[in-house]
Amino acid sequence: MPHRSRLSNLVLDCKVADLAEATEFWSKALGKPVASLDQDGDGRYAELETAAGEPQILLQKVEHDSRVHLDIETDDVDAEADRLVALGAKKVAFVHTWWVMEAPSGHRFCVVRQQRKPFGPHANRWN
Repeated sequence: MPHRSRLSNLVLDCKVADLAEATEFWSKALGKPVASLDQDGDGRYAELETAAGEPQILLQKVEHDSRVHLDIETDDVDAEADRLVALGAKKVAFVHTWWVMEAPSGHRFCVVRQQRKPFGPHANRWN
């Protein structure tokens, strides 16, 4: 079954005590205003403002070492994860509604449900 996907989020995984401090730093460093210091109400996610055509920039409070990872959004999470496995990626874990994946290069990334509608001109269409 055909599906679509595109780069969705740049996620700054932050191993910090105070996500608000990290968010303020990245806001100033990237010149992007803070959209939310507590996106989901659990203190784990913050978001910077980005333009409609840009990837979203999220900050996530984590227990592992700080790093940056990508999210790929899709209208079919399982089909996209399977497509990426066929390219050499590995499924690491299914969390809530998304797959944590690992690229052949060792980089972690996530395959998530569509975050923004419409997909627009930058979506890839896969058969």
